[in-house]
Formats: sequence, C-alpha cells, structure tokens
Amino acid sequence: MLCSISGEAPQHPVASSKSGNVYEKRLIEAFIAENHKDPVNGEELEVTDLIDLKSTRIVTPRPPTLTSIPSLLSTFQNEWDALALESFALRQQLNQTRQELATALYQHDAAVRVIARITKERDEARDALSKVTIGAGAIGNGDAMQVDSQGLPEDLVAKVDSTNEKLSKSRRKRPVPKDWVGSETIEKFGVASTSEPLYSGATFLVVDKTGELAIVGGSEGTVGVYSIPEQKIQQSFEVGSAATDAVWSGSQPIISTSAGAVKVCGDNEITFTSHAGSTNGLALHPSGDILASVGVDKSFVFYDLVGGKAVTQVYCESELTTASFHPDGHLFATGGVDGQIRVFHVKTGEMAASFDLGGPVQDLVFSENGIWFAAVAKASNSVVVFDLRKEGKAAEAKVLEIGGQVDSIRWDYTGQFLAASGPRGLTISQYTKSSKSWSDVISTAVPAVAIEWGTEAKTLITMNGEGVITVLG
Repeated sequence: MLCSISGEAPQHPVASSKSGNVYEKRLIEAFIAENHKDPVNGEELEVTDLIDLKSTRIVTPRPPTLTSIPSLLSTFQNEWDALALESFALRQQLNQTRQELATALYQHDAAVRVIARITKERDEARDALSKVTIGAGAIGNGDAMQVDSQGLPEDLVAKVDSTNEKLSKSRRKRPVPKDWVGSETIEKFGVASTSEPLYSGATFLVVDKTGELAIVGGSEGTVGVYSIPEQKIQQSFEVGSAATDAVWSGSQPIISTSAGAVKVCGDNEITFTSHAGSTNGLALHPSGDILASVGVDKSFVFYDLVGGKAVTQVYCESELTTASFHPDGHLFATGGVDGQIRVFHVKTGEMAASFDLGGPVQDLVFSENGIWFAAVAKASNSVVVFDLRKEGKAAEAKVLEIGGQVDSIRWDYTGQFLAASGPRGLTISQYTKSSKSWSDVISTAVPAVAIEWGTEAKTLITMNGEGVITVLG
C-alpha cells in the first residue's frame, strides 16, 4: 500500500470512506484540518470518516530474482523504460493540447471578425435603406410588404370595437344640429380677422374642439399654439427639424417632423422614432387613444398613446404622404406618391380596398356620413369624392372642378359642406341630400395651404404659406 499524498508506504495507514484511497494518517489529518475535503475526489471528509488499516508485521521476503545485482539492474531498467514511456505520452498530450488551444483561439478570433463584419454590413444597410426610402418614388414590383402586421393588442382592439359600435349606430340618421350654419350664411362669409406672419414655410393648421386654439408650424423647427380670439401665439415648442403635420390629443399637441420623429408635446412629453426618414402625416383615432403616422419609408405606424409606445408597423408599396381614420374608427386610409389610396382594417392592419387617384395624393379626408371620402392629387385643380361601397372607376361618386390648384380639403361635421383651398383661393361646395346634387356655395380669393372649420361651421380658419392665419365668417 502506498499513501495517495506522499506516494510512500504509510507507517500508520488509514482509508477514506468517501474515496477508498489509502493515506498516511498524520498527513491526511493535517489536510482535513485545513480543507475538510478528500484530496482525491474533493468530497467533504472528516477525521471520523477515516478507517484504520491493519497489516501483518511479517513481511514476505523479496523474490530470489531481486537478490542479485543483474536482476536489480534489470528491474531498474524496466522502471526507467516505463518512466520514459510515460514522459513521452505526457509530452504528446501536451503538444496535442497546445494544438487544440491554438485552433480554438483561431476560431474565436475568426468569429469575432465575422461578427464585426456583419455588424458593419448591418449598419451600412440600415443607412442605405434610410437614404433610399427618403429619395425613392413608386416601386413597380406590385407586391406589398407588411412587417409586424399581427394587428393591434387585445385592449386596443376592444377599444376600436367599442368606438365603432358607439359611433356607427346613429350616423346615417343623425340630424343636422339645430344651430348649424346654412348655405345662406356661408354665402356671406368675409374676412373677419387676419394675423401677422407666424412661421415661414407653414404647411398645416389644426384647430382644437373648442375652435379657439390652432397648432401651426413651419420649416424652421418651431411649432406654436395660436389663440384665434386673441390673435397671438400662446405657447411654442422646438421640435428640432421642420414640422410636417400635427393633431390634437385632448389639450396636448402632437407634432411630426421631417427627421422622422413624432413628438407628444406638453407635460408628459414622449418622442417616437419609428420611421426611417420624414414622417409626412398624422391621424388620431376617434377614441383618442390610438395615433397613426405615415412616412417616406413607405410605412404607417399605430401608437398606443395611453401606454406611450408603438404597437404595430405596416409597410406599403410606395412613400405615404397623408392619412385619415374613418369617423367610426374601424378603417384607416393612406395616400401615396403612386396615386393609390389604400384603406386598411385598423384592428388587423390588413388592406381592405384601394382607390386610384391618378397622381400623388396631396390630402384626403372622410365625410361624416361614413360612406364617402374626398381626395386631391398634388397640383390638381379637382377634388374627387369616392364611395367606400364601390370599386374601381364606379367608386368615384363626384369630381368637383375647383378652378385652381387645391392643397387642402375639409368636410364639415354634417357632411354637407366641403371646403377646398389653394394658392389662388378657396371654394366651398355643398351636397344636398334631398336632390343628391352638388353646388358651389362661395369662392373667395383668399389663398390658403391649410383650412379648418370653426365651431358649428360658422367660421373657416385658413393659413397661407407665410403663416398668416385668416378667419372667414
């Protein structure tokens, strides 16, 4: 027996009950006192786990073959040969281990290089995609690509359903409000007030539900809240780049910018950056909790305003310029530079229908009757009224010739009056339900790139390209 620690014959041999190895008692007790483990297998070991071994004192003499010098030399030679073979085997294993380590280090270095290259290619691809989508026109591949088109979360789906059920019940039979403006009053519209130039390069004007505050912005990255009765800017915001569109969410302005950001201004300020390139338009769902944006990257995004996050993004075939929700909230329409107006289901993000306008869509807006929407192409002199219930050319319910370029169109709440404005002036057309006919109510020479109806349609707020706000009434 040999001690597993010293390799010599023990004077007082003991065995470990955990590993079965033999040790010199004084050595193993010293090791246990310091480590409390078996030195061979590392298991917990105490002195009480040692078993004393007893052996006879009578030692068997060496065999006769080991009593002569030649025999001893032969034995030493055999042991030396065994040591030489063991040393060779160890050197061989060391060399093999070194080779395996070198191979592993090479593979690790190669993996790091590949990861770095792929990361660089990904960043370059993202940058190239951003630049391509900013300058891209219509792509004639005919295939729409949809990403994250799994639809809205369940809580927003329930909100869309409840809003649709609530608003659609009485829409067709809803009477005109008692104090609503008539054509006789609109015919007498004149300039009631005019502001000083507010922002150069202004392109949008958004009036809140009270009819007293308007969001206006320009190309210099400043957006203001304009008080219509007081004729002055009450509050201004810096958005970092040219403002492209805005909506009211309660009393909070939401601004889109040419840098691709969507900013919720006010106390609880939030910034969304889902678009690669300019965000061209915004639309607010009738529930007030879902915001939509469209961009030059050919996608539209739905945001949960309560949760403060983007919930779905859908890509189309071309750059999107404008958007609008159906007044019942179950449909969402986008206009593209390819002249296509695509209507999507809000809950699923799937396309329901498409209409051909014939040119890049400048503006589109739904009528409160729930079955019509009006659209105008860029630099066009006519407004096309589409019927959602029909397809193809038959969907064009009416083409209104305005007589000048049209930049902005707006229905009034009752769906009777459609205002169209441009650099040469504005025209208000009326649809008479009883006779199912259209007529021009008034045309003025007040230039306007954006228009909004005031309270009870008794005023019409306009803004020209220099940021001058004019109130007609």
